[in-house]
Amino acid sequence: MISEIGMHLMVIAALITLFAGVVKGAVGFAMPMIMISGISSILPAETALAMLILPTVMTNVTQALRQGWRAAWGSVKRFKVYLMVGGVFLVIGAQLVPYLPSHILLLIIGAPVTVFALMQLFGVSFTIAPANQLKAEAMIASIAGFIGGMSGVWGPPTVAYLTAVDTPKREHVRVQGAIYGLGAVALFLAHLQTGVVSTRTLPASALMLLPAGVGMLIGFAIHDRLDQAKFKKATLVVLVVAGLNLVRRGLMG
Repeated sequence: MISEIGMHLMVIAALITLFAGVVKGAVGFAMPMIMISGISSILPAETALAMLILPTVMTNVTQALRQGWRAAWGSVKRFKVYLMVGGVFLVIGAQLVPYLPSHILLLIIGAPVTVFALMQLFGVSFTIAPANQLKAEAMIASIAGFIGGMSGVWGPPTVAYLTAVDTPKREHVRVQGAIYGLGAVALFLAHLQTGVVSTRTLPASALMLLPAGVGMLIGFAIHDRLDQAKFKKATLVVLVVAGLNLVRRGLMG
């Protein structure tokens, strides 16, 4: 596959992956969105999907374990309802792929996520009271899981929820790593069956590990310099971009 793609396109794909890694390290999400959007503009979408799988697994595991496995396990226990409910609805959503158009669901989630992030950026306060947090966690997890099963997109509602409950920035990123890491492993295993992951495509994906890792280290350095307020603002900006991208994909059908 590498010889088929050509060195100049591989370099462009690596630069896109480097940028995706920087954003991922800084705010914790958006790597698959950036890679699939950027690389699919120069290569077939299936090739772009194959190339992002190994970097996505690696960066999410690194992100989840950055403060050690005990911290990661603590975050998993704190958000266990989100993980369990989201997992159940992800399975349900996946079963409905043949029957429901995913572009409608992308619009349904993309529009409110964009509105939420813009409202926060313009100073409109939106928080979830501790008394309502468990209900909200289960409700948003069900939406994220269902959408994720249908479309492979579960990041924006997850980030919106973590932002709404004022999750500290380190845990914010760590929880995202745990949630997306489990999803990335599932994606890897699923595409072993579809043929997207194969001995032909894995070398190209493996080559993206280096720019993804370097980008993530740069992103971690940016993340460590951000205070909670700046981190929240940066997260909301990326969330607006992610939400608008979902709306774009939904409108394109």
